[in-house]
Amino acid sequence: MKLFAILLMLVSALASAQDSALQQEVIGHERQELDALKNADYKAFSDLIADDAVFLDPHGHAGKKEVVEHVSDFKLLDYTMSDVHFVQLSDHSGLATYKLSQHASAGGHDFTTTVFASAIWEKRNGKWATLFSQETPAK
Repeated sequence: MKLFAILLMLVSALASAQDSALQQEVIGHERQELDALKNADYKAFSDLIADDAVFLDPHGHAGKKEVVEHVSDFKLLDYTMSDVHFVQLSDHSGLATYKLSQHASAGGHDFTTTVFASAIWEKRNGKWATLFSQETPAK
């Protein structure tokens, strides 16, 4: 019976470590996408988005092409991610949710906003990509 309990603890610890590694991978890619906007590296930003991705914000939904065109005049000056949560969706995908405080510039105007964001990331053919992203303005 002791051996069974030890094996059960080891399996549980291994599963927890895999969840943690996946969480770090997904959150890391979300930060990489935000850093690409901060560095005005729109190619890197575009490369992190799946061709069939859907983005949703208060203006409605948009695909990859529209999102990449929209950010061409956008510069993320600084940002903070807080209250980060993660849900594993599969062995190669996960949902990240967080509060995003950002200072940005667009159309020659600086502004500050806070939104609640979520993103689904999936590893396809060895490459991580955003499949879905959503932002809701914080009140």
